[in-house]
Amino acid sequence: MIRYIKYLFLAIVALALVFLALANRGPVTLKALPEGLHLWLGWPNEIELPLFLVILGGIVLGLLVGFVWEWLREHRHRAEAVTQRREKQKLEREVQNLRGRQNEGKDDDILALLDDSRTAR
Repeated sequence: MIRYIKYLFLAIVALALVFLALANRGPVTLKALPEGLHLWLGWPNEIELPLFLVILGGIVLGLLVGFVWEWLREHRHRAEAVTQRREKQKLEREVQNLRGRQNEGKDDDILALLDDSRTAR
């Protein structure tokens, strides 16, 4: 049920974006640099685009900046999780080695397995 609600929401958003694009097809002049600076740098100063491309481009650019910002902010947490995972694996290997040493001198394999299962609880 939740999946259908999600698809319905995405369809409504897609339809709204199509209507936005159809309603804002008129050309807009976009200036990248102030008047004096573009002459000094020698770069083209303006470009004509449909208004809906400017709106949707701003939304996409904002989302990308937000995703990158969040990814950089969470780097410390991901690094700590990797360190803890490695420490856990190291400790698990050490426990297995200690269990193996504890049962080395036992003649009966079944008794050794029973001891392993008791210590695992």
